[in-house]
Amino acid sequence: MADAELEQIRKARLEQLKAQQGASAGGGPGGQNQAEAQKQQEAEARQSILNQILHPEAADRLGRIRLVKESRATDIENRLITLARTGQLRQKVTEAQLKDLLAAVAENKEEERIVVDRRKGWDDEDDDLLDL
Repeated sequence: MADAELEQIRKARLEQLKAQQGASAGGGPGGQNQAEAQKQQEAEARQSILNQILHPEAADRLGRIRLVKESRATDIENRLITLARTGQLRQKVTEAQLKDLLAAVAENKEEERIVVDRRKGWDDEDDDLLDL
């Protein structure tokens, strides 16, 4: 009896390994589903961490920032998560503290400037009008 049960367990395990190997070697829809599931799991983990470290008002403000500029909201979230993981946050982040963090990030970022350098002595069309 023990041999029959052992053989049955081996067959079940072999089928399970084949199924796992087929799903990972497929690379098609199964691989995409795994990637999507992993992204979803990471997003849920981020949201869980943010819920633990932000007051509701600060979370609302961060949500409104995300509507306007997603890259800035993601940057702020990454900074907050890093601060939380390193133990630099002693309490939940309030809306005022979030505003301070936003101001600090805004100061650090250089504004893009467009500089127009006009060439002097370039052949100008207006000079032709004076020759008349």
